Amino acid sequence: MPVLAATNLTLQYGDDLILSDVSLTIEDNQRLGIVGRNGAGKSSLIKILGGAVKPDSGSVSTSKGARIGYLTQNPDLDPEETLRDAVAGAFSHLHELATELEGVFVKMGGASDTELEKLLRQQQRLEHEIESLGGLALDHKVDAIIHGLGFTDAQHDIKVKDLSGGQRARVALARLLLQDPSVLLLDEPTNHLDIQGREWLESFLREEFKGAVVLISHDRYMLDRVVDRIVEIEDARLIDYPGNYAAFRSQREQRRLTQMRAYEKQQTKFKREEAYIRQYKAGQRAKQAKGRESRLEREKQQTSIERPLELDELRLSLPKARRAGDIVIAARSLGKSYPNEDGSTKTLFDDLSIKIERGQRLGIIGPNGAGKSTLVRCLLGEQSPDSGEITLGTNLDIGHFSQTHEGLSPEKTVYKQIQDHVKNLTDEQVTLSELEARTIAGAFLFSGEDQEKEIAILSGGEKARVLLSALLASAKNLLVLDEPTNHLDIPSAERIESAFAREKHDPKTGKTTKGAYEGTLLLISHDRALIDAVCDQLLILDGHGGATLFGGTYSEWRVAQQEQSTDPAPKPRRDDSPTVSIPKPAPSQPKDKPQTKSRFSWMPIASIEERMTDLEIELKNLDAQLADTDLWKDIDNANAVTTRRDEVKDELGELEEEWLRKSE
Repeated sequence: MPVLAATNLTLQYGDDLILSDVSLTIEDNQRLGIVGRNGAGKSSLIKILGGAVKPDSGSVSTSKGARIGYLTQNPDLDPEETLRDAVAGAFSHLHELATELEGVFVKMGGASDTELEKLLRQQQRLEHEIESLGGLALDHKVDAIIHGLGFTDAQHDIKVKDLSGGQRARVALARLLLQDPSVLLLDEPTNHLDIQGREWLESFLREEFKGAVVLISHDRYMLDRVVDRIVEIEDARLIDYPGNYAAFRSQREQRRLTQMRAYEKQQTKFKREEAYIRQYKAGQRAKQAKGRESRLEREKQQTSIERPLELDELRLSLPKARRAGDIVIAARSLGKSYPNEDGSTKTLFDDLSIKIERGQRLGIIGPNGAGKSTLVRCLLGEQSPDSGEITLGTNLDIGHFSQTHEGLSPEKTVYKQIQDHVKNLTDEQVTLSELEARTIAGAFLFSGEDQEKEIAILSGGEKARVLLSALLASAKNLLVLDEPTNHLDIPSAERIESAFAREKHDPKTGKTTKGAYEGTLLLISHDRALIDAVCDQLLILDGHGGATLFGGTYSEWRVAQQEQSTDPAPKPRRDDSPTVSIPKPAPSQPKDKPQTKSRFSWMPIASIEERMTDLEIELKNLDAQLADTDLWKDIDNANAVTTRRDEVKDELGELEEEWLRKSE
């Protein structure tokens, strides 16, 4: 039996239909991710599941004894409580049970035999309930959760009213995790979490939490590593996909390609009918044409297939930037610190030397408060370091994206804002025509209708896309992006990723790809997927004044960290050598891999050719099934066909490689 079930939910705000007669079941221990564009209804759905919003129709039910834990965007906390007490408040019911149990023990001292029997039953019930809630050894649980979410021991006694909004959100998350509900409803839990906090939360949800999880997140790595099922909200409907986010992307791409084929086929049919009607509407066949026109209108209303969204790839032609000097930024012996309220000193970085060369892609990472943004402002001359020297290279045209979204005019439309912002950023040296401005707006997922919206009515994520698209079109040879994907939905984040992607070589196809931007890039982000796709160098600030350089991608750095943690040899402390120099990366070259036997190496070439023929026939049949729109009415069957097609294609590829080896 499902631990949580929603049946025939419909929700509408004014003229906007958010959910249309949708149903959803969540099994015990299942990990479900909810994805969709901003405004698609993700938060509305999770609020209905958590009882915070009542649907216009439909119902939500839970299994007997199930407890629902819902992380709200505006947590209700006592402003006078300390941070630790607010977190430990998760165990208020447990404390009440413990107090009641203590009272039972007191009564037992003077109870008669009849009363004692009743008290023993009460003791057994209370002890069982206490045990089911995790027992009374609470302190280590509270400390583990608080530390995992990035709080230090020194912050335990800070009152809730003195915490920032992000810190209060983390307190609410800690409290909810400690309540150990049957179903955990999490709406963007990674907001305000740095990379370390995100990795801890992933590990907790994957390895420690035993209940079901319903997760809304724009963190693709978290969706990949935590969930085993994805539900996409699109056009007020729910579309179910088995597997994690990577599996969802693959299945969705295949589904949308199939939808596009069906859409184009139907549009061709409609156009033929319309041409017939136009030709014969006024002639001898006017009656027949009129009948066909009526049938066509009914068919369009009843069976019309919508054009799938987000099928286009990012193709941008950007203005050519000036060629910068070989050295873009050189800094020597930088230091920056500030006094804490308790009189101590917080050191952000000390004796830090760095050299960044033209064309490099540097990711700056570290815990919240480590000084990432401060370091960048010092490097750009926007803020003075306490010590050290900074030299900027020649011919630099710098673009800086900050989280404040400065430079927008509320009354301007999207495409006009892009036009004018590019002109302002370049002192009118670069100008965009209306067509060029609309093209880049479309590349950043603003439809034709969206391009006419005024800036004042845009969401924070939409404003960020306007600024990023203008920066990209402003011919800057050095871009600094400070948390560019905050408040962006996943499709928008993936579009940013495509624009700035580092050079990559695919050994299978032999092709080298990269994003449209060709200049030097400094990126501050907690978005691990973005860092991985964009950066080929990392500067890691440890939050204690130390800094280290890693020459590689984020994934390569994590592997190195794991290997380091299992290596018994002692490692030098990071803050013993904070001075780093970043060498220019060598051009990407395909790596020769040693020849290994495939699983088909035993087959003679004639058998390989016969098997390849069979698979090619099967592949055509599967494509024909996927082109049938009726197939997608049964998502489980469609997913099975899609999975089989992937298996056939993979096997065919392996056989072709083996055939080539044997043919040489």
